[in-house]
Amino acid sequence: MGFPRLIRNLGLAALLGLAGCAATPPAQFYQLQQGGQALPQSGKGVAVLLGPLKLADYLQRESLVQRQIDDSLVISSQARWAGNLQDDVAQLLLRQLAARLDSSRMALYPDRVGFTPEAQLVLSISRLDSGPYRPAVLEAQWRLLDGEGTMRDSRVVRLEEKHSGELGDQVRAQSVLLQSLATQMATAVGGMTREAAARVPPPSPESKPSRSERKAEVPRIPVVRPATEVYRF
Repeated sequence: MGFPRLIRNLGLAALLGLAGCAATPPAQFYQLQQGGQALPQSGKGVAVLLGPLKLADYLQRESLVQRQIDDSLVISSQARWAGNLQDDVAQLLLRQLAARLDSSRMALYPDRVGFTPEAQLVLSISRLDSGPYRPAVLEAQWRLLDGEGTMRDSRVVRLEEKHSGELGDQVRAQSVLLQSLATQMATAVGGMTREAAARVPPPSPESKPSRSERKAEVPRIPVVRPATEVYRF
């Protein structure tokens, strides 16, 4: 092969490479939908600590994971999360809990400096994915602890949500599943706080003094008798 011909081939390869790069669509970024619930404005409500929160290893990546018909997983080359997925999941759940419990006293584990929780939710998400022809599925386990660290409730859940197949609608469906999970956990926290309030004995009424005590408390007023005069004749 002559040198000029080699140059031409290299140039053609370079042009083809540039054309391939130009034809590659740009990356698309997605973010979980937080929901439109109104957040509490006051500093009252139950104090809840969310975490530790564990996300499955296969989800801890920048790209979206697509589940196929044969249950295999494909990492998307174009669709990516706009931020850290575990942080986004934690923030979504925290906001949902605050709205449903009407409490702004929330904290994420391990950031609990100066925070004394009345309830703690420990969460492990083993599956959160979808695919073009597969529904969005959430599989998780959560435990509810009271302020003393005693487990008060525990659930293993599996939730499904349909979607249109488009990536944007898949992300919406996954967000809906997380919101449903937050509803379950908020219901459990609310039930625990109501039970705790019911166990607190009502303030005892002031003890009424007995009849003898009331009699003793009545001040004794000396009886004034009319003077008796004796007349002598």
